[in-house]
Amino acid sequence: MTKVVYNACYGGFGLSKEACQRYWDIKGQQVWIEDARWGFTVWLVPPEERLEKEYGKQTWYNRDVDRHDTILVQVVEELGKKAGGNYAELAIGEVDGPYRIDEYDGYESVETADSYDWITP
Repeated sequence: MTKVVYNACYGGFGLSKEACQRYWDIKGQQVWIEDARWGFTVWLVPPEERLEKEYGKQTWYNRDVDRHDTILVQVVEELGKKAGGNYAELAIGEVDGPYRIDEYDGYESVETADSYDWITP
């Protein structure tokens, strides 16, 4: 079985600052988390090494993490409700095999081939 993290409320998947910091602590890499206009930015390089044209390569966007990432799962298990960012209530599901995450207004569900009724002509 594979554990998968998903958002169990309307709003949208996202991690809190604390969860982002814990994620990178477990990975053993230092990050710099700074408040930004719309939330916060997780920098992978210190301020003195940042290049404006390399922004996307120097930051980490937590919504791009694989939902079955074992470190992500560990962070959500450790922090519980504190793991979710604004408008997120993270939960963990278990799947056996391939999965996809369906979403409506930020509310997600983990779906497998067995959870769908496929229409065949």
